[in-house]
Amino acid sequence: MHDIRSIRENPAAFDAALARRGDAPMSSELLSVDEARRALIHAAETAQAEQNKASKSVGAAKASGDEAEFERLRALVAAKKAEVAELNDKAKAEDAKLTDMLARIANLPAQDVPDGDDEDGNVEISRWGSPRDFDFAPKEHFEIAGVVPGMDFATAAKTSGARFVMLRGAVARVHRALAQWMLDTHTGENGLTEVQSPVLVRDEAMYGTDKLPKFAEDSYQTTNGWWLISTSEITLTYSVAGDVLDASELPIRLTSHTLCFRSEAGSAGRDTAGMLRQHQFEKVEMVSVTHPDDSDAEQKRMLRCAEALLEALEIPYRTVILCTGDMGFGARRTYDIEAWLPGQNTYREISSVSTTGDFQARRMNARFKPAGGGKPEFVHTLNGSGLAVGRCLIAVLENGQNADGSVTLPAVLAPYLGGKTTLSADGNLV
Repeated sequence: MHDIRSIRENPAAFDAALARRGDAPMSSELLSVDEARRALIHAAETAQAEQNKASKSVGAAKASGDEAEFERLRALVAAKKAEVAELNDKAKAEDAKLTDMLARIANLPAQDVPDGDDEDGNVEISRWGSPRDFDFAPKEHFEIAGVVPGMDFATAAKTSGARFVMLRGAVARVHRALAQWMLDTHTGENGLTEVQSPVLVRDEAMYGTDKLPKFAEDSYQTTNGWWLISTSEITLTYSVAGDVLDASELPIRLTSHTLCFRSEAGSAGRDTAGMLRQHQFEKVEMVSVTHPDDSDAEQKRMLRCAEALLEALEIPYRTVILCTGDMGFGARRTYDIEAWLPGQNTYREISSVSTTGDFQARRMNARFKPAGGGKPEFVHTLNGSGLAVGRCLIAVLENGQNADGSVTLPAVLAPYLGGKTTLSADGNLV
C-alpha cells in the first residue's frame, strides 16, 4: 500500500517510478479522489462545529422563553446532524475508493533495480558451480529410470486432474528429507524460528500480504470463504498484523514448511510435463520483519541462506536481480536463484528473495516503537523461498542422474535417508 501523503508531496516522482514498471501515471487520479475526500472531511468538521455551537444555544433560548429562537436552533441542530452524517458517509465512500485504488497499484521499484520489460531484462549478478559434463544425454527428472516408479502422474490425474503428482517410495522419502534438512539448516544454522502455520487464511491475511484484491484468480478459495495459501509468506508475515513491536524485538526471522496451492491461472500450456509447475506443492519459506534501516542488508542475508542450501546440495546455480517488468506486484527488489537443470539444459527458478519495504506493513498496520521514542513507524517485511521443495527435488534428481538410470544423492541428505546415498535404477534407496 502506498502512502497518499508521499504521493501528494511528490506526484511526479511517483508517476516516474510507476513508469519504470510499465504502468500508466496515477497521481492525478489519486490526488483528485484524495482532494474530494479531504474536502468532504473538512465540510463535515465545519458542519459538526456549527451543530455543536447551535446545540449550546438551544438551552439558553429555552431558558429565556424565546420559543421562536428555540425552534429555529433545534431545527438547525437536526439539519446539521443530518448534514454531518451525509458528509461523513460521502467521505467514507471516497476514502474506500482511494484505498481500493492504492491497493491495486504495484510497489515502487528500488533505485538499483534494472529497467526492463520482461525476464529478458533481468541481470545476472553471480554464478556458482559448473554444470556437470555428462557422457550421456541427461534426461528430465520424470524420464530417469530410477525416478519413474516413484513419480506417479497417472494416478494423481485420476484423483485430482492435471498438474498434480503422487510421489511414492524412495522418491517421496527424498522429497521429505529435503524439506527436513532445509528446516534443520534454517533453524540450526541460520537463526530462524520454525513455525507450523495454517494453510487456510481469511481475506484480511490475503489483503495484508498484497494477494488481494488484484490476484484473487491466482488462488483457491473454499466455499466458506477461506483461502488456500500460495506460500507461507502469507501466514508468517501476517502474524505481526496490527502489532506495535518494540525495536528490540527486530529482526523477527521465521521459517515454515507448508503445502502451497496455486491456480496457475496465467500458465496454460507452460511446463505441462513433469512436476515443475503444480497446483499443489511444498515449500520451505523464510520471512523477516525488520527495522527499515536494516532491510536491505537482511535481504542479502536471506539470499545467502538460500544460495548456501544449493551449494550444500552441489547444484550449480545463478543469481539474477529481476528487472522492473518482471518483478512481483508487492516487491521493491527481488533476487531469483535459478538452479541448473541438465534435463532441460537451462537454469530454472528455485527461489525468489524479495523485500517489500513498508508496502505490506501499511496494508496490515504492522509497526514498531523506535528505540529513541517518537511515533510508531512501519516495519519492513521480506520473504524468500528456502527452498521450493519440489523444484529442489527435480534439481537433485537431474544433476545426480547416472547413465544406468540411478541417481547419486547429495551427501548432506544421507543422515535423513538412513545413510543411503543412491536411488537405484529400479527405484530403491541403496
